[in-house]
Amino acid sequence: MKITSFAFENNTNIPRKYTCQGDGVNPPLSIEEVPETTQSLVLIVEDPDAPNGIWTHWILWNLPPNTQEISEGYQPKTPVLEGLNSFGKIGYGGPCPPSGIHRYFFKLFALSKTLELNESSTVSDLETAIEGEILSTAALMGTYQKS
Repeated sequence: MKITSFAFENNTNIPRKYTCQGDGVNPPLSIEEVPETTQSLVLIVEDPDAPNGIWTHWILWNLPPNTQEISEGYQPKTPVLEGLNSFGKIGYGGPCPPSGIHRYFFKLFALSKTLELNESSTVSDLETAIEGEILSTAALMGTYQKS
């Protein structure tokens, strides 16, 4: 399975547009080679370099297995749900590191089932729900430093 973006390549700078210093919308993402038995997809976007531990920027689940693209500024429609990020909001929160260069991981999971979670769910709830259901994973990493 693969996750890519035409906005930035793996291990390169995320354009300002997709950060707290820009429009704050999610970058466009492309998904390929999803296993045939996949029932749903999950996306977790995290910054492991945050001063107080991993900072969650976005969680999405129940993406249909035939999803090939998550468009820029994505607005989910049922059955896709978004949960609470570390900003305490539902939806995407752009990179906004307090200092230095941070890494941002866009992690994709193919699951053997759909999830029964509500929008007040956190990344911890999501990680518990996907345990034992992961068929495949893929990741894209971008970096950002405030200017």
